[in-house]
Amino acid sequence: MSTRPAVTDRVQAALADLHPGAEVSELAVLEGGRSGLTYAVDAGGHGYVVKAVPEGRRAVGRNDVLRQAVALRALHGRGVPVPTVAAESADPPAWFAMTRAAGESVEPVLDTQTVDPELVPVRMSALARAMRVMHGIDVTALDLGDQEVLAPADELARWTRTLRAVPEELRPQGEELVALLAAAPPAAARSALTHGDCRLGNSLFDGPSLTAIIDWEIWAVGDPRIDLAWFLLFCEPDNFPGVGHAAAGVPSEAQMIDVYSENGPPVEDLDWFRALARLKMAAIMGHNVKRHREGTHVDPVQETLPPTVAAMLRNGVRLLS
Repeated sequence: MSTRPAVTDRVQAALADLHPGAEVSELAVLEGGRSGLTYAVDAGGHGYVVKAVPEGRRAVGRNDVLRQAVALRALHGRGVPVPTVAAESADPPAWFAMTRAAGESVEPVLDTQTVDPELVPVRMSALARAMRVMHGIDVTALDLGDQEVLAPADELARWTRTLRAVPEELRPQGEELVALLAAAPPAAARSALTHGDCRLGNSLFDGPSLTAIIDWEIWAVGDPRIDLAWFLLFCEPDNFPGVGHAAAGVPSEAQMIDVYSENGPPVEDLDWFRALARLKMAAIMGHNVKRHREGTHVDPVQETLPPTVAAMLRNGVRLLS
């Protein structure tokens, strides 16, 4: 049975049009991505990353790869480092190719790969500033298509549904946290394009330089504090018992809030969003454990996550109690 990706010929033809006369390589699988299929390909010395819908699957949810291309195109030339969309096709299975940025992607509190302790706060500060630039862009000036604007209460409803799909024994204090959040959702701030999973693990760095923010699977238009609160989760290894570790150089939440707020107004009502970020992480991790146990996506590593799920919910309750 051939293991050659179904989109290979179409991708190679499109890149050959961009680089006439150049040799285009075969597609090589890039491990680690959870949205669609991810490949690396070279064309005349130019590197690209291809996101594709698995053959026979519908382009919805995590497989809706062309939705990611919408955000990347909208941000091109706006002062936010993102890959450039080079080619795409909506014909099944859909795919798009983007430029491959230089650098490494390391999450200090979760990954076993280490980073120079002096680089960690520099990288986190660079990403915080890039987030602030992105959040400052007038979203009405971006070509995002017919995109719903999500208020904080909408985000809560979205992740509550995900959490409640997780078996009750995996989400202790989950309903308590949902009730606390539902009791007092803050008023929405000015809407912005939000990444949804903005952290060092979804960014590429060449030394201290941020070369690209990647993995735009769950971007949305909504409250920018969604991104900031999620980013802050990764300042504290104690948020991830059993899977996190005390990486040297990781700055505090307060330090990153100061960096994000440079030359701008202070961030208000952040504790609500910090608690929501914990519910969101618990929902995502709990869902991954469920998929593993049901055999949908077998990955024994998921069995290390239940203590973190419980800690996220417990700490979210503590923030709002």
